[in-house]
Amino acid sequence: MENKSIRFSRKDSTQFFKTLNKRVNTYFKENDIKKTGNWRLHLKTIVMFTLFLAPYFLILTLGLPIWANLLLTIVMGIGMAGVGMNVMHDGNHGAYSNNKWVNKFMGGSIYILAGNVYNWQVQHNVLHHTYTNIHEHDEDLEAGRILRFSKHAEWHKHHRFQHFYSVFLYGLLTFNWAITTDFQQMYRYMKRNLSYGKKPSKVGNWSTLVITKLLYITIWIVLPLLFIDIAWWQILIGFFIMHYVAGVILSVVFQLAHVVDDADTPLPDESGTMKNTWAIHQLFTTVNFGTKNRIVNWYTGGLNHQVEHHIFPNISHVHYTKIAKIVKETANEFNLPYNEYKTTRKAIISHFKHLKELGKKPALQY
Repeated sequence: MENKSIRFSRKDSTQFFKTLNKRVNTYFKENDIKKTGNWRLHLKTIVMFTLFLAPYFLILTLGLPIWANLLLTIVMGIGMAGVGMNVMHDGNHGAYSNNKWVNKFMGGSIYILAGNVYNWQVQHNVLHHTYTNIHEHDEDLEAGRILRFSKHAEWHKHHRFQHFYSVFLYGLLTFNWAITTDFQQMYRYMKRNLSYGKKPSKVGNWSTLVITKLLYITIWIVLPLLFIDIAWWQILIGFFIMHYVAGVILSVVFQLAHVVDDADTPLPDESGTMKNTWAIHQLFTTVNFGTKNRIVNWYTGGLNHQVEHHIFPNISHVHYTKIAKIVKETANEFNLPYNEYKTTRKAIISHFKHLKELGKKPALQY
């Protein structure tokens, strides 16, 4: 990945973001609402952790048949993704609560999801939210040689089939967190002196990573080996299924917001300057989907409201359905795009259609 500095244009002659920010702030002030989470988020937190952890304790204590344990690992995967999208995500954005320690605690739930706070905050808060959909700067678009998520990425012959095999790889997302990705990312980010907020010490960061990984293995592998009277390989299969279910859900939700036909992948000019201001850039590179579907809104933690989330990452997702109207009306007023797919199904079709197009051998202009 290149380290060339990127700058966003400071010329917003229409004063779009100033106007939008004022209108959103007025909404919260007039309704006497805090921008952070409320009782709806707190209730959802209980539900998501229950989906994630209750099956684990049932498996450990009840001596259930294999088929029942298998079903429970699937539920755990659904809960795992739910905790990540609703609790961990808001916590690490500082949007869960006004109290820093609460945000830190909820953000720290990533440790039982196999991830690492430092790595996630750098990749997501710093690289993805700052350089959204910019090739070689937004790591969320980087998939090595195996997948091609941007028209600016190098093309290989096997990409012709990526719209078929991609979904099978999506399930490996959190599984890779657990075994390799966190170590690779920490080495890379520390070497580049990247951080979200105060830079942690190398010793402290690596110690945290090693200790939390050992605790993770103890919770999800060692304890089941000690308490469940089944073969070790069956435990590993259950562990993999949990991760695979969570990985598919998390990967697809992300792809529908950024790797679809309507999401642009602009490049900077020769001086490293982007055409638009940061806020307007978010409108061109993010896409909403299924925002009228209550189940999708509730379960994805508002990540289907990607436009609102990218412009206002420090506002809890429980408010996105309310401020979406303000964002859409303001974007239309300033003749700017507000990309959205009315249904999740249409977004999924667009994603795999887009993958198919990206899999074709690039024309010369690419």
